Amino acid sequence: MRFGVFLAPFHAELGQNPVSALARDVELVKHLDRLGFEEAWIGEHHSCGTEMIASPEIFIANVAPQTTSIKLGTGVLSLPYHNPLWVADRAILLDYLTRGRFMLGLGPGSLPTDAAMIGIDPVEQRKALEEDTDVLMQLLLGDEPVTHKNSRYNLVEARCQLRPYTRPLFEVGIAAIASPSGPRIAGKYGAGLLSIGATLTGDTDLLALHWDVATQRAEQFGQTMDREAWRLVGPMHIAETKEEAYRQVEYGIDYWFDYLQHTAAVPHFEPAGTTLQERIDWVNTSGVGVIGTPEDAVRQIRTLEEQSQGGFGAYLMMAHEWANPTDTKRHYELFAEYVTPQFQGSLDRLASSKAAARGSREHLFGRMGKALEEAQTRHQSETAASTAG
Repeated sequence: MRFGVFLAPFHAELGQNPVSALARDVELVKHLDRLGFEEAWIGEHHSCGTEMIASPEIFIANVAPQTTSIKLGTGVLSLPYHNPLWVADRAILLDYLTRGRFMLGLGPGSLPTDAAMIGIDPVEQRKALEEDTDVLMQLLLGDEPVTHKNSRYNLVEARCQLRPYTRPLFEVGIAAIASPSGPRIAGKYGAGLLSIGATLTGDTDLLALHWDVATQRAEQFGQTMDREAWRLVGPMHIAETKEEAYRQVEYGIDYWFDYLQHTAAVPHFEPAGTTLQERIDWVNTSGVGVIGTPEDAVRQIRTLEEQSQGGFGAYLMMAHEWANPTDTKRHYELFAEYVTPQFQGSLDRLASSKAAARGSREHLFGRMGKALEEAQTRHQSETAASTAG
């Protein structure tokens, strides 16, 4: 299983200075890269005063040369807000600039306040995403020019100058939130699936629906869905003890809840609770996420594996600033050290090597002692012979 982060980003109220907040976002991705996390998906938002990355492509272009191996994706780009031709061109350019580390995540747009500013009715966004993805995939994969007109753009014999660097195409993922529209699109193209809604509502039926709809559509269009390209998103904060984790989230979790309950108009994800304890309990009991220890994080991911009825390829932690920067940094370190190895088998050979060494220690200890004794005896004999001569 791969691990990464889904960076909207959600900044705590205490750290809303745009200069420092965006700097922390960059440092987070660099930190994840050093720790060996495989993926970072960057969001696109234009309103509500908290999620302040307006262009995931620009952010990715900025952070790519500051990292070495982590793959970078738009998480997600709100396709109905853009002309598909320019999206295709920018995606291909990033594919080249990152030498294949780019991933394209697509969605309808999560904040209706964003859509309203450019005259798009939220009711039309999912239909627009399906139409625009069809056009985008023609531009990315086809050799023939594309002509397509609607109320938002007019393409006339449009084509991309470059083929993708990654052949036949870099990875494309479709956001699955609370409706079947995302899985329908993913299935049509055999694309990856970013399940955001199911894990953020605790609705395991919705999680199963995502995969079922996608696989049914894939069969209809002669495609195949790959569970390795299925990513589940959820929030976590872990510390050495539960008590420490609870204390640490006092820093910013109330602002995160207030933002989702009273500012962002996203009915598919409205967390419950008004007091700090109610909010911590909601995260831990609803199935949404974890505030606790590395062991709690392992149990949560194991539960999601069971609920997925066949497994998934990656777990993405929804980035937030429930805790202060130091404790947040330690959270990711603990996850990399104690959680990731449980799902990647990276400790198996170490454990096997240790067990083999323990099993042979008594025998080899004796042989090593004898070797040292013989070496000492030989030295003494040679010294004595030299002195006598």
